[in-house]
Amino acid sequence: MRRGWLRPWVISMIGRSPKNGAEIIDEIEKMSWGGWRPSPGSIYPLLKDMVDEGAIRQREDGRYELTDKGKDEGTFPFGFPFSQRPNSVDSMVSEMKDFVSYFEDLAKSNASKIAEYRDKLKDVAERLTRLFEEN
Repeated sequence: MRRGWLRPWVISMIGRSPKNGAEIIDEIEKMSWGGWRPSPGSIYPLLKDMVDEGAIRQREDGRYELTDKGKDEGTFPFGFPFSQRPNSVDSMVSEMKDFVSYFEDLAKSNASKIAEYRDKLKDVAERLTRLFEEN
């Protein structure tokens, strides 16, 4: 998905109520009737850019809210977004970092949801640790 489509969705959602990255991802999935779930690699860099540009600010609780500048941007356009997969090792590593940010937000906003994946996440962490110990 190109950020040009994602940004108005995020502006529209945050304009209704402050949200963290995990909540934004979940709401976009609901808004698209399950047809699309943006990756953390799409959401978190966009949120960082929007903070840097002054369109949104991050609150102490980790949720984002619109600034006056962000309120001037408008709302969700018509059209259906589509996802884009990483195509290089660098972009995959970047996306992995964004997934970690997603899980951090999810742990803060819905600890029971992340608890059901605890064993799988530990397995991933252990595999990555072994990878670096062996190389």
